[in-house]
Amino acid sequence: MTNVEKYTECFVKAFALRDDEDVRPLEYQSIAQWDSAGHMVLMALIEDCFEIMLETDDIIDFSSFEKGREIIKKYEVDL
Repeated sequence: MTNVEKYTECFVKAFALRDDEDVRPLEYQSIAQWDSAGHMVLMALIEDCFEIMLETDDIIDFSSFEKGREIIKKYEVDL
């Protein structure tokens, strides 16, 4: 599984989405599941998946699928 597939899978798992749903346009609070609690679930899944520890500012700035890709690249994860 590629890192992009792993990243996408984190969204699918965190928000109980179908595997075939397009997660790329997702933004914070754009779906009911992505509330503050869902956000923390997503952050935990991403940290576990890529064996990283996100900084608090990055967790706060993680506002969309695309923004998350930018943030995760800072942790030397190739997406």
